[in-house]
Amino acid sequence: MPHHAPPEPEETAAALGSGLLSFPVTHLSEDGAFDESAYRAHLAHLASYAPAGLFAAGGTGEFFSLTPDEVERVVSAAVAETPAGLPVVAPAGYGTATAVDLARRAERAGADAVLLFPPYLTESTQEGLAAHVRAVCEATRLGVVVYSRANAVLEPAAVERLAQECPNLVGLKDGVGDVELMTRIYARLGDRLTYVGGLPTAEVFALPYLRMGLTTYSSAFFNFLPRYAMDFYAAVRAEDTAEVYRRLNEFVLPLCDIRRRRSGYAVSLIKAGMRVVGRPAGPVRPPLTELDDAELAALADLVARAEPAAVAESRHD
Repeated sequence: MPHHAPPEPEETAAALGSGLLSFPVTHLSEDGAFDESAYRAHLAHLASYAPAGLFAAGGTGEFFSLTPDEVERVVSAAVAETPAGLPVVAPAGYGTATAVDLARRAERAGADAVLLFPPYLTESTQEGLAAHVRAVCEATRLGVVVYSRANAVLEPAAVERLAQECPNLVGLKDGVGDVELMTRIYARLGDRLTYVGGLPTAEVFALPYLRMGLTTYSSAFFNFLPRYAMDFYAAVRAEDTAEVYRRLNEFVLPLCDIRRRRSGYAVSLIKAGMRVVGRPAGPVRPPLTELDDAELAALADLVARAEPAAVAESRHD
């Protein structure tokens, strides 16, 4: 059952924009089934670091590998485990009919908002994308954050029109990294939406994006180095350029180097990081693949240099 009545969409959007966003991995047993008890324990651990929002079964949570029933189970577990006041955002995506169904499931499960992923596979026009977003917004009372990336990059005029037509469209997550595009969107809409940095390893773009109105971003490595991720976010918000670049050189950019070695490592890398710090979350599902032994060793060395106490602390929690 929901742990609280959903707040107004604008309240959720404001909360999401106020701090660092957590995109937890989805825990799987060795046979690939959802491991709810391990997942809930992980959420309790992450919540203790006070993120601004928790995106259950998101991109880092392998949304693309879960069935709709599994998504609903994951979201329900997140709602049950997280404290009141920490917004839980559920995923919706694939074709429009499936996205509408998932948005309704999210509301039924007690989520606070929906993150709308791009449609499955096909390319489309701006009018078609707008119709897709509109259908999901009309299907739920929850606030909707649209994920602009891949085959669903929304142009400024479409974003502006949707913001006018859909009161519960409350956010835009950028997965493109096009500075001019984001500047044009913000110039048109200002603070009408909450803007979320959503590139893989979003920390790389965090400082320049802050100056464009993106006060928050999705942190994947918050899963296994939550304190480091929070300290990095604090440096960004303080516009402490020297500290941001120190941490970029120390950890974030080398992490990106490992991530880029193979397709799909944006997720595989995070589950590998969980193993490194003694909080295993199980395997990734196909078509993702695991890091090889050399890559895992490189990741372990990187974590040990950045936060030497991480492994010891995690094993004694």
